[in-house]
Amino acid sequence: MTYVARVPAWRADLFAGARTRRILALAIDLPLIALLSALIWLGLAILTFGVSLIFAPPLFPLVAFFYNGLSVSGAKMATPGMRAMDLEMRMRESGARAPFINAAAQALFFYLSWFFPLVFVVSLIDAEKRCLHDILAGVVVTRRL
Repeated sequence: MTYVARVPAWRADLFAGARTRRILALAIDLPLIALLSALIWLGLAILTFGVSLIFAPPLFPLVAFFYNGLSVSGAKMATPGMRAMDLEMRMRESGARAPFINAAAQALFFYLSWFFPLVFVVSLIDAEKRCLHDILAGVVVTRRL
Protein backbone atom coordinates (compact mmCIF):
# COMPACT_ATOMS: atom_id res chain seq x y z
CA MET A 1 0.00 0.00 0.00
CA THR A 2 1.44 3.33 -1.07
CA TYR A 3 0.96 6.32 1.18
CA VAL A 4 -0.09 9.48 -0.62
CA ALA A 5 0.04 12.74 1.31
CA ARG A 6 -3.31 14.50 1.35
CA VAL A 7 -2.91 18.05 0.10
CA PRO A 8 -5.43 20.42 1.66
CA ALA A 9 -7.81 22.15 -0.72
CA TRP A 10 -6.94 25.80 -0.29
CA ARG A 11 -9.97 28.04 -0.76
CA ALA A 12 -9.50 30.87 -3.25
CA ASP A 13 -10.79 33.48 -0.76
CA LEU A 14 -7.77 32.78 1.48
CA PHE A 15 -5.54 34.36 -1.17
CA ALA A 16 -7.67 37.44 -1.88
CA GLY A 17 -5.44 40.48 -1.41
CA ALA A 18 -2.63 38.35 0.02
CA ARG A 19 0.08 39.84 -2.20
CA THR A 20 -0.77 43.43 -1.24
CA ARG A 21 -1.09 42.49 2.42
CA ARG A 22 2.32 40.81 2.32
CA ILE A 23 3.92 43.99 0.98
CA LEU A 24 2.28 46.03 3.75
CA ALA A 25 3.36 43.45 6.33
CA LEU A 26 6.93 43.81 5.09
CA ALA A 27 6.65 47.59 5.53
CA ILE A 28 5.81 46.93 9.19
CA ASP A 29 8.36 44.16 9.78
CA LEU A 30 11.44 45.82 8.27
CA PRO A 31 11.43 48.79 10.69
CA LEU A 32 10.87 46.37 13.59
CA ILE A 33 13.85 44.27 12.49
CA ALA A 34 15.95 47.43 12.08
CA LEU A 35 14.96 48.58 15.58
CA LEU A 36 15.81 45.19 17.11
CA SER A 37 19.14 45.17 15.27
CA ALA A 38 19.96 48.68 16.50
CA LEU A 39 19.09 47.79 20.09
CA ILE A 40 21.24 44.66 20.00
CA TRP A 41 24.08 46.61 18.37
CA LEU A 42 23.84 49.32 21.05
CA GLY A 43 23.63 46.74 23.84
CA LEU A 44 26.72 44.93 22.55
CA ALA A 45 28.59 48.22 22.18
CA ILE A 46 27.83 49.19 25.78
CA LEU A 47 28.52 45.75 27.29
CA THR A 48 31.88 45.36 25.57
CA PHE A 49 32.94 49.03 25.71
CA GLY A 50 32.85 49.17 21.91
CA VAL A 51 35.16 46.21 21.28
CA SER A 52 32.33 44.11 19.82
CA LEU A 53 31.84 46.67 17.05
CA ILE A 54 35.14 45.62 15.52
CA PHE A 55 34.26 41.93 15.43
CA ALA A 56 30.47 41.95 15.25
CA PRO A 57 28.97 40.45 12.10
CA PRO A 58 26.21 42.35 10.33
CA LEU A 59 23.29 42.04 12.71
CA PHE A 60 20.37 42.81 10.39
CA PRO A 61 20.45 39.50 8.45
CA LEU A 62 20.93 37.51 11.64
CA VAL A 63 18.08 39.29 13.43
CA ALA A 64 15.82 38.97 10.37
CA PHE A 65 16.52 35.22 10.17
CA PHE A 66 15.54 34.60 13.80
CA TYR A 67 12.74 37.21 13.78
CA ASN A 68 10.97 35.41 10.95
CA GLY A 69 11.86 31.89 12.05
CA LEU A 70 10.72 32.31 15.64
CA SER A 71 7.61 34.40 15.00
CA VAL A 72 6.26 32.34 12.09
CA SER A 73 6.96 29.01 13.78
CA GLY A 74 5.27 30.27 16.95
CA ALA A 75 1.67 29.82 18.00
CA LYS A 76 0.36 32.76 15.93
CA MET A 77 2.10 31.55 12.73
CA ALA A 78 2.96 35.08 11.64
CA THR A 79 5.35 37.95 12.15
CA PRO A 80 3.91 41.06 13.84
CA GLY A 81 3.49 42.66 10.41
CA MET A 82 1.70 39.60 9.06
CA ARG A 83 -0.61 39.56 12.11
CA ALA A 84 -1.43 43.23 11.54
CA MET A 85 -2.36 42.39 7.94
CA ASP A 86 -4.38 39.30 8.94
CA LEU A 87 -1.98 36.80 7.35
CA GLU A 88 -0.46 33.52 8.47
CA MET A 89 2.07 31.05 7.09
CA ARG A 90 1.44 27.31 6.94
CA MET A 91 3.07 24.30 5.37
CA ARG A 92 1.76 23.91 1.81
CA GLU A 93 1.28 20.16 1.83
CA SER A 94 -0.28 19.61 5.24
CA GLY A 95 -1.67 22.97 6.30
CA ALA A 96 0.19 22.59 9.60
CA ARG A 97 2.21 25.29 11.33
CA ALA A 98 5.57 25.85 9.67
CA PRO A 99 8.51 24.57 11.73
CA PHE A 100 11.37 26.94 12.55
CA ILE A 101 13.63 25.65 9.80
CA ASN A 102 11.04 26.20 7.04
CA ALA A 103 10.10 29.65 8.35
CA ALA A 104 13.73 30.72 8.66
CA ALA A 105 14.60 29.25 5.25
CA GLN A 106 11.70 31.16 3.70
CA ALA A 107 13.13 34.37 5.18
CA LEU A 108 16.61 33.54 3.94
CA PHE A 109 15.32 32.81 0.42
CA PHE A 110 13.25 36.01 0.55
CA TYR A 111 16.20 38.24 1.38
CA LEU A 112 18.35 36.51 -1.22
CA SER A 113 15.63 37.03 -3.83
CA TRP A 114 16.17 40.80 -3.58
CA PHE A 115 19.32 40.21 -5.64
CA PHE A 116 17.15 38.72 -8.41
CA PRO A 117 13.97 40.86 -8.53
CA LEU A 118 12.48 38.98 -11.48
CA VAL A 119 11.75 35.99 -9.22
CA PHE A 120 8.91 38.01 -7.67
CA VAL A 121 7.07 37.64 -11.01
CA VAL A 122 6.33 34.04 -10.00
CA SER A 123 3.64 35.32 -7.61
CA LEU A 124 1.81 36.92 -10.55
CA ILE A 125 1.33 33.59 -12.31
CA ASP A 126 0.95 31.23 -9.33
CA ALA A 127 -2.69 30.48 -8.43
CA GLU A 128 -1.90 30.64 -4.72
CA LYS A 129 0.12 33.86 -5.14
CA ARG A 130 3.20 32.10 -3.81
CA CYS A 131 6.58 33.63 -4.45
CA LEU A 132 9.57 31.51 -5.42
CA HIS A 133 10.93 31.67 -1.86
CA ASP A 134 7.61 30.27 -0.57
CA ILE A 135 7.75 27.40 -3.06
CA LEU A 136 11.35 26.57 -2.12
CA ALA A 137 10.50 26.57 1.60
CA GLY A 138 7.29 24.56 1.07
CA VAL A 139 5.02 27.13 2.70
CA VAL A 140 1.95 29.13 1.76
CA VAL A 141 0.87 32.53 3.09
CA THR A 142 -2.89 32.99 3.40
CA ARG A 143 -5.40 35.21 5.07
CA ARG A 144 -5.94 34.05 8.64
CA LEU A 145 -8.18 30.98 8.77
